Amino acid sequence: MSSPAQTPVADGELHAASPADAGHAARNSLVINLLLVSTFVVILNETVMGVATPRLMTDFGISASAAQWLTSAFLLTMAVVIPLSGFLMQRFHTRHLYLAAMSLFFAGTLVAALAPGFEVLLVARIIQAGGTAIMVPLLMTTAMTLEPPATRGRRMGSITVVIAVAPAIGPTIAGLILSQFSWRFLFFVMLPLALAALILGALWMKNVTEAVATPVDVFSVVLSALAFGGIVFGLSHIGESGGSVGAGVIIPLAVGVLALAVFILRQVRLQRKDLALLDLRTFKTPVFTLSVIALGISAMVLFGSLILLPIYMQSVLGMSVLQSGLLLLPGGLAMGLSSPIIGRIYDRLGPKPLAIPGTILITLAIAALSLLTVQSPWWVLLLIHVTLNIGLAMTFTPLFSTAMSELPTKLYSHGSAAVSTLQQVAGAIGTAVFVSTLSAVSATEMAAGTPAPQAMVAGMHTAFIIAAVISIAGIVIASFVRCPAESAEGNRSEVPAHL
Repeated sequence: MSSPAQTPVADGELHAASPADAGHAARNSLVINLLLVSTFVVILNETVMGVATPRLMTDFGISASAAQWLTSAFLLTMAVVIPLSGFLMQRFHTRHLYLAAMSLFFAGTLVAALAPGFEVLLVARIIQAGGTAIMVPLLMTTAMTLEPPATRGRRMGSITVVIAVAPAIGPTIAGLILSQFSWRFLFFVMLPLALAALILGALWMKNVTEAVATPVDVFSVVLSALAFGGIVFGLSHIGESGGSVGAGVIIPLAVGVLALAVFILRQVRLQRKDLALLDLRTFKTPVFTLSVIALGISAMVLFGSLILLPIYMQSVLGMSVLQSGLLLLPGGLAMGLSSPIIGRIYDRLGPKPLAIPGTILITLAIAALSLLTVQSPWWVLLLIHVTLNIGLAMTFTPLFSTAMSELPTKLYSHGSAAVSTLQQVAGAIGTAVFVSTLSAVSATEMAAGTPAPQAMVAGMHTAFIIAAVISIAGIVIASFVRCPAESAEGNRSEVPAHL
């Protein structure tokens, strides 16, 4: 797996590191670490609002469906902006994008903390999401550009901590804050962190990439917003409506799928002249495609379990919001602590020795969740959740590293945008499928006279059985993911002509 350290140069190509390049190592490490910390802060904010829904309903006098928009609008904005990030990272310098993203996040956080009403809070969440959507692909692209191939696994392990652990522990932190303070402190706590990241970025963030004056295709921007926005909105609405599928689901999904088809056709035409908003030639690399599909399956399981487990703990086991959040915390910590170690193992052994056992652990943990009852002890759930998160860490880190390492250097930005976009869509699919299954089965059971807790458990059983079956596909796909070093043309700087 090891290879000589490489350093990016202005035209996007790589050359072997020389003593003169050694002086850039500290700069590169500073840039990546600053991006890691900043991205952790912005992603942590993604999942904090769900716990605050009851408090917001009381304070603003709004319905549950209205309060859910504070999360839905955030995810919707992410789905619209992330596909644009590939173009943005080519068009603008690293420093400019970082400062723009953190400025948006800080402004949104400040407005949210001081929001006089629901409408202003909703706008603030959209502003926050605009900054968050830029940070994730920017981190991945910058890390792939600056990190030598021999150590990319451990760096991707750190990135896994950011993109997987932060949303997992967000509800726990929110529960702790809300147990003592008002919902405004969810943002007041974030405010100094965002300000510190913005100031440090202004002082230390350096330009590490060359900007290219690429024209933007406005029609592609519109298609992207309709496609990914419509799909995520439709899927999210399934969860908000308790699993029912009406016009509010069918219409946006239909618009999204149609716009996506047109978007793909347009990108295929534009990428021949390197003018695509989202270059889809990334998917002509088989290992990238397989890795992204396996990542999508893992994202479905992660976000689906984040929805179902709190429902089970609070509605069936009778736990409080704080108790359920604390019970999920060890799993997030296990993922965070194991990811850097897994990254080092990947650098030595490649993806298969990690991804295959990881997907097996995920499947076994999900299957075990389908066996929970109304009387299951809390420690059993804790053990299963920790196992699930270790399996996810063993899957995310090697698949992220392998997917990106197989791409030509000039497609890193488009690859990271594609991965982030599909994660959002997969998470929305997982949430929709799990929630709709839970709602449908529970309703049927209660109509037959089954008590509510047992009916809820029956719905969870069915949802997790479906998730376990989907996870088996992840095992199969992971077995076909090869080590990047096995590719004779791995880490190329040019896109092959036949693509």
